[in-house]
Amino acid sequence: MAEKSPDGLELSKEWQEAADSRAELLRHLKEQVPRIFCLKKELSPQDEEELVQSHLLHPLECFLFGEHPQEGLQKLQQGSSSSQLCGRVFKEGETVYSCRDCAIDPTCVLCMDCFQDSVHKTHRYKMHASSGGGFCDCGDVEAWKIGPYCSKHDPGATTAMVTDDCVLEPELYERAERLFRVLLRYVTDFLVWEENFELPSELQPRTKENAYYCVLYNDEHHSYDHVIYTLQRSVNCDHNEAHTYTALIDKEGRRAVKRGTLHSCEQAKDLIRSNSEHISLQPLRVEILHAAIMAHQTFALRLGSWFQKIIGYSAGFRQAFCQVALEPSADSDTPCLISRLMLHDARMYKGARKIVHELIFCSMLMETEFKRLFAIEFTKHYKQLQKDFINDDHERSISITALSVQIFTVPTLARHLIEEGNVVKVIVETVMALLREHLDDNNRFFFLGYNSDKFSRIQVIFHDLRYILISKPSMWTEELRKQFLEGFMAFLGLLRCMQGMEEVKRQFGQHIAVEPEWEAGFSLQIQLRHILAMFQDWCSSDDEILLLTFKECHKALMQCTNQPFRREASDYYMCKHILHVRPYKVSQEPVSIHLPISRLLAGLYVLLCRTGTIERLQNPEVYDFAQLVELPLRCVVLAAQVSAEMWRRNGLSLVSQVYYYQDVKCRDEMYDKDILMLQIAASKMEPNHFLMLILLRFELFDFFNGSHSGKDQDELLHLNRLTEEMLYLLIVIVGERYVPGISQVTKEDVTMREVIHLLCIEPMAHSSLVKGLPENESHETGLESVITKVATFKKPGVSGHGLYEVKKERLEEFNPFFYHYSRSQHSKAEESQKKRRGQEGNDKALRPPVPPAFCPDFASVVRLLCCDIIIHILRRVLQRAAEEKTTQWTEAMIQRALHLIGQALLEEKIQLEDRTVDEVTFDFSLKARIIGSEHGKSVFLLLSKIKAVPSLEAQKDMIKWLLQMFEIVKCLREKSSPAASMSVETAKPEENIQDKEKAERKRKAEAAKLHRQKIMAQMSAMQKNFIESNKMLYDNMPESGLQGEPVTANESSANNQMELCVAIGPLRGPTPAEREVLTCILCQEEQEVTTHAPAMVLTACVQRSTVLTQCRGKIPTAQITDDGLSYPLFMPPELAVGTHTGSCGHVMHATCWQKYFEAVQNTTRNRLHAELIFDLENGEYLCPLCKSLCNTVVPLIPLAQLTFNYENAELIGQHLTMPRWIQVMGARINGLKSVTQDNDNKSSDEDKGFSGEVQPDFRSILSYGVQEPRRFSDSISDMIAVCATTVYRVGLQTPPNELCPRVPLMTWNTCAFTIQAIENILQEEDKPLFGSLQNRQLAGLKAIVQFAAAQRIKSSQAVIQRHFADLLGVLLPAMSRKNTPSIVEVDFFHLLVGLVLSVPSLYQEETVDLQPSAVSAAYNHLYILHLVTMAHMLQVLFTSTDFPTVAGEDDTEEAKAAAEWYTMVSQYTKRPMPEMCGSAVAERVKRGIEPFLRCAALFFNCLTGVHPPEELFTTAVTSQGQLEPLCSYLALPPNVFQLFYEHRDTVTPLLQRWSDSPVVSKALKGKLHTVRYPRRRNRLIDLPEDYSALLNQASHFQCPKSTDDERKHPTLCLCCGAMLCSLSSCCLSQVDGEDVGACTAHAATCGAGVGMFLRIRECEIVLRASKTRGSTYPAPYLDDYGETDPHLVRGNPLHLCPERYRKLKQLWQQHCILEEIARSLEVVNVMFAFEWQML
Repeated sequence: MAEKSPDGLELSKEWQEAADSRAELLRHLKEQVPRIFCLKKELSPQDEEELVQSHLLHPLECFLFGEHPQEGLQKLQQGSSSSQLCGRVFKEGETVYSCRDCAIDPTCVLCMDCFQDSVHKTHRYKMHASSGGGFCDCGDVEAWKIGPYCSKHDPGATTAMVTDDCVLEPELYERAERLFRVLLRYVTDFLVWEENFELPSELQPRTKENAYYCVLYNDEHHSYDHVIYTLQRSVNCDHNEAHTYTALIDKEGRRAVKRGTLHSCEQAKDLIRSNSEHISLQPLRVEILHAAIMAHQTFALRLGSWFQKIIGYSAGFRQAFCQVALEPSADSDTPCLISRLMLHDARMYKGARKIVHELIFCSMLMETEFKRLFAIEFTKHYKQLQKDFINDDHERSISITALSVQIFTVPTLARHLIEEGNVVKVIVETVMALLREHLDDNNRFFFLGYNSDKFSRIQVIFHDLRYILISKPSMWTEELRKQFLEGFMAFLGLLRCMQGMEEVKRQFGQHIAVEPEWEAGFSLQIQLRHILAMFQDWCSSDDEILLLTFKECHKALMQCTNQPFRREASDYYMCKHILHVRPYKVSQEPVSIHLPISRLLAGLYVLLCRTGTIERLQNPEVYDFAQLVELPLRCVVLAAQVSAEMWRRNGLSLVSQVYYYQDVKCRDEMYDKDILMLQIAASKMEPNHFLMLILLRFELFDFFNGSHSGKDQDELLHLNRLTEEMLYLLIVIVGERYVPGISQVTKEDVTMREVIHLLCIEPMAHSSLVKGLPENESHETGLESVITKVATFKKPGVSGHGLYEVKKERLEEFNPFFYHYSRSQHSKAEESQKKRRGQEGNDKALRPPVPPAFCPDFASVVRLLCCDIIIHILRRVLQRAAEEKTTQWTEAMIQRALHLIGQALLEEKIQLEDRTVDEVTFDFSLKARIIGSEHGKSVFLLLSKIKAVPSLEAQKDMIKWLLQMFEIVKCLREKSSPAASMSVETAKPEENIQDKEKAERKRKAEAAKLHRQKIMAQMSAMQKNFIESNKMLYDNMPESGLQGEPVTANESSANNQMELCVAIGPLRGPTPAEREVLTCILCQEEQEVTTHAPAMVLTACVQRSTVLTQCRGKIPTAQITDDGLSYPLFMPPELAVGTHTGSCGHVMHATCWQKYFEAVQNTTRNRLHAELIFDLENGEYLCPLCKSLCNTVVPLIPLAQLTFNYENAELIGQHLTMPRWIQVMGARINGLKSVTQDNDNKSSDEDKGFSGEVQPDFRSILSYGVQEPRRFSDSISDMIAVCATTVYRVGLQTPPNELCPRVPLMTWNTCAFTIQAIENILQEEDKPLFGSLQNRQLAGLKAIVQFAAAQRIKSSQAVIQRHFADLLGVLLPAMSRKNTPSIVEVDFFHLLVGLVLSVPSLYQEETVDLQPSAVSAAYNHLYILHLVTMAHMLQVLFTSTDFPTVAGEDDTEEAKAAAEWYTMVSQYTKRPMPEMCGSAVAERVKRGIEPFLRCAALFFNCLTGVHPPEELFTTAVTSQGQLEPLCSYLALPPNVFQLFYEHRDTVTPLLQRWSDSPVVSKALKGKLHTVRYPRRRNRLIDLPEDYSALLNQASHFQCPKSTDDERKHPTLCLCCGAMLCSLSSCCLSQVDGEDVGACTAHAATCGAGVGMFLRIRECEIVLRASKTRGSTYPAPYLDDYGETDPHLVRGNPLHLCPERYRKLKQLWQQHCILEEIARSLEVVNVMFAFEWQML
């Protein structure tokens, strides 16, 4: 391959000049392509690309431009304007935006960049993830009502959108056409090439080498693991290689897995096929290709992307390309090039398809004229393309058929395609051709045993029909009418095959054996619902079309022969009326729920009435409405009978069908249209005949005609239920008028009514309302435009969502028998409305609302309410109730009858009010009073009778209202004022009612008061009891927190108030005596907490934490150095990773806990997926009470009771000064070292410099007071060991080892870190230091401090002494060892805790266990704290750079002391420090040490139990004036600088030694990164207010490890703001030898295994803990309706909710993430585990 690259210009000249430039070009390709691609030794992608550029693409570009491509390109760019179409092709998962206000239809979308720069950003937009393959519609004026351009693509206000004129010079255009013709044909030939071994003749090489490839193709049948397994077995590659191959095959569609001779490839092919057949019955698709063919195919693909680049240069090139692609070929049988590619699409592999689709996108779809020509080609081959798609197993997003959305949704194109190519007919015929196999002998569909995958592919074709019909024409031409009608006829043909399909027949005797198939029919219906609505919409826009389609539809209906009558007509008699009709019993004969033609006819009829075109309908007498209503009526009766449980033996499939028939997804074109047809028939038929027909079909004719005696119980039950359903149907027929055309209502009124009735059930969230409303073809419900008129919005809190409540004034529109209520909704709504009326003090009558008036064509429907049969029906129903024949009536029946009477009276009242009495023919009230009155059985008299029936108590109010209405109507008829006759009756009741109400209210108020007093007494008793049994939780609460008497610590508390409030030193307050009696949550027995009793334990969870870290992302490993002088002995000031121990505050006996833990272990092993919730191996369990995640228990150790001898303390204090104390400690340490033979530090001569006193000896420490150590029961000491081992194991991530010297260190560390974490929370929430902690935090904190103090009994005292000496070495350089860290390298609070808790070990003698007395301990604590505080002050100074400018005077005591101290320190540092004023130094140091002092106060409070000063309970942590009470509590001088003067002699040499450490001078020079004090408070990152800003950020996210454009899942770490690529194989990394995803790996370094991530495209938070566990959590973003939107399903604009984000922050800061995960997993109870480690 060392040959030099050919000169592109020369080559291109040769080609130019050649007689046949095509042959020359191909000759060049024949030679070069096999030399670059598919060689024996594979080239690296970079080398290959270089060769392609130099040997192939560069010469082609030279040929195209006729000069050097760079020069040609520059000239070109000067002359051309940029395109006004964006045309960005979407990748799968990319976020796209649609504008609900301006888009012509929902398929019009914008890419992220165009959306951000468009006017739509402020409109009602929607966002969703693209399924891939679409493109951005920015710049397409047909896609948008307003704002078609973003600011980037706007051509300027003057020019309308025109395609760029061809601006190429003629020669350039001609060259482009020539070149494109050759190359596009070359590309096409190779992409559709079927021969595996032979090349086309013009590319045939002279010699054919024996080099072949075994190529494996992608299919959707085999899983990843199948393919990996097969490859490992067949072409001997390891797992990683097989995985890479598989990923590439999945992405590109094919991959060569072996290169070799024909024979070796054949062997590999057979192996792959047989191995894959073993796993699943289908073998993998494997082909053998000759190397040269493979090379040319690879280059053809490469040319595809080259074409895209070239076309992008200029509109002229684009037009030349389109011209070539679409020009008809010389051979008339062969389609044009682009059609060849389209027709071959289903046989191409993924990679090739993508290239072809992208080529079409960037060429033909960007040019208006060529888009039209392409659309015609596409429509021409539509049927074939869809057939290929059905048989293909790839998803639609990578099928050429997915392009239909780009063509059919353009209104002008759609119209053109209907006129030119009759596209409606083409699409319908395509569906019919594909569904033909499912037709039965009667030419109706029958879907038994259908292939669901294939069927769902066929359904996709309906989307195309929807796209075509999306925008109806404003102007009809003759051609359009003709073609549309043809399409409509074809569509009727499809509906004819559905009319009456899947008939059902009622089962008698035994239950149906096999459930019939019903889902296919309904999924077809769901696909058609919008299409049916759109056809009706198109028809309504042209009167001529409407008449023609109505006639055709009627003709088609008459030709349908389903469910024929089996018997001849006969006469039926009732109330002197005769109905001549043929009998048909739904309960005995076949009936179908699918009647699309009948329903379409009903829809068209209403449109005829609405547009007034009904007048032009010729010979209307041919329409027999009794015949038209027959099938819909049967269907309604079927639903009623199923509801009456008459079809129970037919199984669930029928119940499901009836459910969908009335469900919001289907009812528009099913149930609603059947009701329409019944209303049409009611308006056209004689009302008595209509009602008789209904009674006949409901099989209630005899029941109401008097011959129903002797029925058995079951049958009576059915008849009663059917009567209820029949009465309900009558209510609906007469009352449901909210359909445009039936009455004068608008679509908005209809939506309003739906919303009111949904909200009458209960207040609802916006998303629930949307689900309850029918969508139109644009997925809109119309909710937004009406919601504010009918409802008020209540905002959500920190959880839950916003709710809408119906406005009071709208409640009068409530109809309890609203026809879209399901059974359960009906009862819920009725219940809630009665309850509401009761609360408002109204009667409970749910009156029928006043309906809108019928349109003239339907006005006659109301005659049903006053005809003889209805009076007869009502009398029968009421009579049964009056006679109390309990088996023959139900309350529901009476309720419906009363509602009908109410409807009739309302109608009569309205008519009487509008017209004179003579004009009103509606005479219900007269008939209701007269008919049957001679026997006392008129409707009116029966009403008065049933008022007294006790079982109808609930209907009393309704009956009362009806009787009043009779009275009002009577008055209207007699023209007297109703008030006169009513006044006598109503006045008194009003007064009585008011008095009664007052009395009732008074009685209720008294009862409520008594009840409250009783409850308060109970509460008080319970509280006292609770405080007694949970003293531990109430210890140290501020007095105000407790009811009753304040607790006094001891008798002389008034005198010693000051002493009480000092925790350490000679003036320390006493530890208050207290008994803690706690109840075990498991056995419920009480026990006092004492040291000698069996242990009681607190549930706890130990976890590593980086919440306080100052160097996020860097987690140090615990180094075991020879001298042990590193973490965990010294905590670095960065607090990179700490060990936190938290508790939920629940107490158990140790023995109960052990039993519980064993039981959990035994039961959990048998429970599926329990290990996902907690990890048994690591001792995890869920708290038995609150289900918090725990992994250990902390033993409860009571405070040592203490009375302090102040005189003794004073005496000792005179002798034991700080220098003396340092000497005594030094002597003791050295003595102990010599005892343990470990004298590796310098001689103790240096110690003599401290004072001239006699040097203390080894045992002088004991002379200051010792006492017996505390003794613990065995169970307590066992629990101490258990807890310490967990802390050690979790904190250091090492196997448990009780004897390791680092165990005590880890207990001190967790104690210190937990206190620091709590102080951090208090600071963040701005709460007081004491009294504001939750009980569980306080209980946990005390237990941990006491446990840490007691832990030393389980360790070797020599080890602890050694630790103490090492820790003290930081403060006393004389005792330090070679590697002891300097004062800027340690965290002093950890040091303080370690020193305080380890100092008692120095008192240990060989023969006797001793510990310091109270006084000794007080002095130890005092001097340790003083030393540590001074060192920390220096640390603060050395690490400070930003001294505040203080407006204070420099002559205060404090400022002077600070200035003096600063000067003194400056002398000792090796580098001069800048000049500073005293007040600035004082302010800086005080601010820096405050967090340390707060932590120390918490620590000593839990350790000694001394009550802190009152100020620390009342003022917030961050408020001014905290330092003084803190200092007084910690026995520090109020002016902390005073410390250096009190101990001047001691500290001066120490200061000197501390300051001249090399590390300190490095820090001062700024060469060392140091932590500033006070430390930075960690918070979660700031999130943008608008979610689209985050999506924008994600869209520009480039995965650092991947170059492809595959879909990524950008995931944001909320702790540090890093953007990661999750769930992607490109970013897998190894942690502990295991493959983990980017988030898991990141959480390991950023959060010590715990993480909080926001998955941006999914809009959900992921909480992570450990490799295998995690859970999702709602993102803190809400839409305008107060709802979260996981996975952007609804796609409404989202905004940050600060309260919810604050809650997340608390979850993180309080270390509750593990707990939250465990809780959510416990609730969800996953069956299939999500692989969290791959996240």
